[in-house]
Amino acid sequence: MKLQVSALAFASSLIAADIAAAQTEVQFWHAFTGRLGELVAAQVDEFNASQSDYVVVQSHKGNYSETLNAGIAAFRAQEQPHILMVFEVGTATMMAAGGAVKPVFEVMAESGATFDSDAYIGSVKGYYTTTEGDMLSLPFNSSTPVLWVNRDAMSAAGVDPDTDMSTWEQVGDVLDQLKAGGEDCPLVTAWQSWIHLENFSAYHDVPFASKDNGFAGLDTELMLNGPAQIAHLSAMGEWAQDGKFIYTGRRNEGGANFRAGECALFTESSAGYAGISSEAKFDFEVRPLPYWKAVADEPQNTIIGGASLWVMQGHEADEYKGVGEFLSFLSTSNVQASWHQNTGYLPITIAAGDLTKSQGFYDKNPGTDIAVIQMTAKQPTANSKGLRLGSFDQIRGIIDEELEAIWAGDKSAEEAMNSAKERGDALLRRFEAANR
Repeated sequence: MKLQVSALAFASSLIAADIAAAQTEVQFWHAFTGRLGELVAAQVDEFNASQSDYVVVQSHKGNYSETLNAGIAAFRAQEQPHILMVFEVGTATMMAAGGAVKPVFEVMAESGATFDSDAYIGSVKGYYTTTEGDMLSLPFNSSTPVLWVNRDAMSAAGVDPDTDMSTWEQVGDVLDQLKAGGEDCPLVTAWQSWIHLENFSAYHDVPFASKDNGFAGLDTELMLNGPAQIAHLSAMGEWAQDGKFIYTGRRNEGGANFRAGECALFTESSAGYAGISSEAKFDFEVRPLPYWKAVADEPQNTIIGGASLWVMQGHEADEYKGVGEFLSFLSTSNVQASWHQNTGYLPITIAAGDLTKSQGFYDKNPGTDIAVIQMTAKQPTANSKGLRLGSFDQIRGIIDEELEAIWAGDKSAEEAMNSAKERGDALLRRFEAANR
């Protein structure tokens, strides 16, 4: 009897091995950990279980910058993955990579997978398409900044949590009240350059850079030192000196403070929903990103952050067919609606947004549609379509340094942004020369 059981187990293992060997493997490198990493793993597992021809293997490769660098190093070593997650500021770098990438529209056409570029939300799709409308990479996790409110902290400081904070003028008044009411952390932010310069510029319809923010040519230069940007950063610098704005770091270090209930207001990605909804032990709310009434009668539109999925060159045709099937799966309405509802990222397709609405999710979770409204309420202008700048990851590092000088009181906003422009433009000229 024992011999028969052992023989059966051995035969089963051989069958399992044959099935695994018959499946075409697709390597997917990403930058997600925590709750987002769990949700990505669940998507991959669902796809793998839905068919038997392909198996997607997902791997975390560090933060956004580290994942991009890992992909570049792997390509040079001819060990590149099939799919690489690249944050939005790396778009111009990937476009200039030439033979390193295989455009998504080509992958989908060759694989025969379901694909209709018109199905994707225009303000999301436009970031990753050519001027002819061909999609270069697949939008995956697209978010936009909003204002998160700790209603309990507001009440504890004696401030009505229903106070209108549509404008930065109103936020300034609330910060005064919060400070006077004993709040130690009235305002904190994540991703300071993305929210308070890049999105600020788009939201107020002023240029961040020339040449349509880089979309119209590599001979672009930064314009982040304009009057509107200087005024906003000057106000924030004063708030920092007065203890009304607490600086915690360049990325999302402030998220931990807000989720722990330590701060009243938080400017952060709409994708903060995943962590805040699962960790916050207080009554929270999401509001639209404020705008300066002194600069614009009404806001324009915010722009996206997050990342897209780029397909790397150098693989076999049957593997690209698997890539196409996986990307098609990720774009389906049910998958996208679930992703949107669980993370706060935008639904990348119109159908997924419609499905979410029909399911009553927005009615049950007020404010979760704010990111979609901010992105789609107005037709984007040349100033609010997005950014396409070479070496932008390094430029962001320069901007971060200069912003830190403002918060510390070491430089005026004008001095800091003039310096950021000079240093950033030097990198743009270098990128232009290398990619003519």
